[in-house]
Amino acid sequence: MEPRNFTGIIEFLLIGFSQESDPQSLIFGLFLSMYLITVLGNLLIILAVSSDPHLHTPMYFFLSNLSLADICFTSTTVPKMLQNIQTQSKSITYNSCIIQMSFFLLFAGVDNFLLTVMAYDRYVAIYHPLHYTVIMNPQLCALLVLGCWVTSALHSLLETLMVLQLSFCTDLEIPHFFCDIKYMLQIACSDTFLNTVVMYILTVLLGGVPLSSILYSYSKIVSSIQRISSAQGKYKAFSTCASHLSVVSLFYCSAIGVYLSSTGAHSSHSIARASVMYMVVTPMLNPFIYSLRNKDLKGALRNVFGTKNKKGQLSWG
Repeated sequence: MEPRNFTGIIEFLLIGFSQESDPQSLIFGLFLSMYLITVLGNLLIILAVSSDPHLHTPMYFFLSNLSLADICFTSTTVPKMLQNIQTQSKSITYNSCIIQMSFFLLFAGVDNFLLTVMAYDRYVAIYHPLHYTVIMNPQLCALLVLGCWVTSALHSLLETLMVLQLSFCTDLEIPHFFCDIKYMLQIACSDTFLNTVVMYILTVLLGGVPLSSILYSYSKIVSSIQRISSAQGKYKAFSTCASHLSVVSLFYCSAIGVYLSSTGAHSSHSIARASVMYMVVTPMLNPFIYSLRNKDLKGALRNVFGTKNKKGQLSWG
C-alpha cells in the first residue's frame, strides 16, 4: 500500500536539542542572552563601520557584511527555538520549516563565502601591499560581496525547490533544534537519492573550495610574513589577520566537528548541542574577536557612544 502524503497539513517536531529533564528556564535564559549579545554586538560593528570614514576600507566593508550575515544566521533558528521552549512546544509548521531551512542555507553560505573573501583581502594586503588599493577597488569589493549573496541564494533556492518535491508522511520528528536539510531528507517518505547526491556534491564544492582557498591564502600570507626581516614588521603583519584567522578556525572547526559527530555513533542531542557552537556561539564571539585588539574599531565604537569635548577628548554622556 502506498504511503499517504500529508505534506499540505503536517507539522514537524523539533526534538533534537534538550531533554525533558533539562532545566528549560535556564536554557531559555542562556540562549536569549546569547542571542541578544549576538544581535547587539554585530549591530555595533555595522554602526561603527558605517559611521566612521576611517573604516570605509575593504576589510571593514567585508566585516560589516559578515556581521549582518551573522545576525540573520542566528535569527533564523534561535527565536523559534526560544518560542518552543517558552511555550513548551516542539512543533513547527511545514511552511515555516521550509522557510527556516531556506534562510539557514542562505546565511550559512554567505558566512562561508565572506570568510573566504576576507582571507583573500588579507592575502592581497600582505602579499601585494603596493598594489592593494588598485586590486581591492570599490567595484571589486562590491562584486565580491554580491557574488557571496547571489551564490548562496542560488544554492538555497536549488536545495529548497528539490525538498519541495518530497512527500512527508507520518514520521515527522526532526532530531535537531531547527529544520536541517539532512534530517528532512531522512524523514521524507519519497525517494531522496537525487536530493542526497546534490546535497553532498554542493557541500563539497561550496564548502571544500572556500576552505581550500582560505588555506591557500594563509599559506601565502605565512610565507610572506617569514620574509619580513624585523620582528615588529612580522607582528604588525600578523596582527592584521589574527582576528580573521581566529574566526575562521572557530567557524570551520566547530562545523567540521558537527559533521564528524553526525557521521559517528552520536545521539541527536549531542549533535544538536555541538551545532550550537558554530550557529550561536561563533556569531556571538565574532564582534569581540574583531574589536578586542583592533584600535581603529575600538575607537569607532567609542565615537558611537561618546562625544568630543572642547579639548578633543572623549567624554561619555
